[in-house]
Amino acid sequence: MAEVLEGKRVAFVGRLASMPRREAAQLVRQHGAVVAEKPDPSVHTVVLGEEGLPLADSGSPDELFDPATRQAAEEGTLEVITETQLWQRLGLVEAEQGIQRLYTPAMLAELLSVPVAVVRRWHRRGLIQPVREVRRLPYFDFREVATARSLAELLAAGASPRAIEKKLEALARYLPDVERPLAQLSVIVEGKQILLRQGDGLLEPGGQLRFDFEAAEPRGGTAEAAPVEMPDELPPATGKLLSLADRGELSKLATSPDQMLELAAELEEAGHLEAASEVYRAVMAATGPSPDICFQVAELLYRLGDLTGARERYYMAIELDEDYVEARANLGCVLAQTGQSELAVAAFEGALAYHQDYADVHYHLARTLDELDRRQEAQRHWQTFLELAPDSPWADEARNRLANI
Repeated sequence: MAEVLEGKRVAFVGRLASMPRREAAQLVRQHGAVVAEKPDPSVHTVVLGEEGLPLADSGSPDELFDPATRQAAEEGTLEVITETQLWQRLGLVEAEQGIQRLYTPAMLAELLSVPVAVVRRWHRRGLIQPVREVRRLPYFDFREVATARSLAELLAAGASPRAIEKKLEALARYLPDVERPLAQLSVIVEGKQILLRQGDGLLEPGGQLRFDFEAAEPRGGTAEAAPVEMPDELPPATGKLLSLADRGELSKLATSPDQMLELAAELEEAGHLEAASEVYRAVMAATGPSPDICFQVAELLYRLGDLTGARERYYMAIELDEDYVEARANLGCVLAQTGQSELAVAAFEGALAYHQDYADVHYHLARTLDELDRRQEAQRHWQTFLELAPDSPWADEARNRLANI
C-alpha cells in the first residue's frame, strides 16, 4: 500500500480520533509521504480528523484554508478526505469497519456525561446514526461519538451555533461524498431555545421543536438520569400543549396516532415527562400496546422516580417482544436498584441469552454478582466485559474489580 501516498504531501487538520497526530504523521511517512505543517496549494491530500474539527474558533468559516488552498481544492489538485478514508486506503481498516469499538447509548451517555435520554433524543432525531443494531439496540462508532461530543461540547462551551453551522457548511463543500457527520450537524439558537437542523429543514414535529440542553445535568452511571428542568420561557406550541394536557383536551391538536406521538416527543423534549407519558398511554389506548412505546413510557417513569411503574412497563415491553434486549437490561437495572438482586441477575442473563456480546449487561451483571458475593461468577463477566469494551468509560472500574477479586 506504500504507493498510495508515495511522494505525496499530506496535511492534517483537527484532532484525530484514532491516534495522536504525531503517530499518524509517522505512519504516513512510513508510506512514503511528506507531512506538511498546514494545508497549502502544494499539498496533495488534507486529512480531516474526526475527533474534533476546529469549529469553535472565531472568525470566518473558510479560515481552515486560505484562498489559494480553497481554489486548489475546488479545482481538484488538492484532495480533502476524512481520517477514516485515509486508514481505509492504507488497509488499516475495512471500508465498513470503525477503528475503535462500538458504543451503546448508555456507554455514549457515560462518556459524554449526559443523561442517556439525551443520547436517545439525538438518535431519534437523526443527529447521530448507529452503524448497526442488534435486537433494537443501536451501536455507534467513533465517528458518531465525535459528532455527539461536538454537540455536547460546542453548545456547553457557548460557541455560536450559527457560526458552527456556517463552518460545517464550508467544510462540507470539500467533502461532497461524505454525508456523516458534517452534513447532519447544524444548530441555530433563538434566545435560550436551541433548534437543531438536519439537511435543509428544522427538526420539528408540527412546529418548532425546542431542545433544552442546558437542563441536561451531568450524571454518573447508566441507569440513572437527571430530571430535565424547563427553560425560562416556553415555546408557544409547547405552552399550548401543556394547557390542553392539563384539561385532557390534546385531541384538539392531534387527530391521529402519529400526531400524538409527535406531541409526546415534543413534551418529553421540553422536559414535561408526566404529560408525555400520558400522551404515550393515550396512543396505546387507541392503537394497542407497542414494545417501543412501552419502553419509552418505562424510561419516562424511571426518570420521574416511579421505579415500580417503570419495572412493569419494561416487563410489558419484553412480553410484547422477547428480543428487546435493552428492555431486559434496563429491567435488570431497576430490579437491582430496588433490592431484587436475584431477579436482576435473571433479567441480565435473559438479555445475554438473546445478545451474548451485550457489554453493558456483562458490566451490570458483574456488579450485581459482586454485591451477592458471587465473586467467581462476577470475575467471568468482568473479564468478558473488558474483552468486549476495553475502551468503555467503565473499563477502569472493571480492571479495579478484577484486581481485588
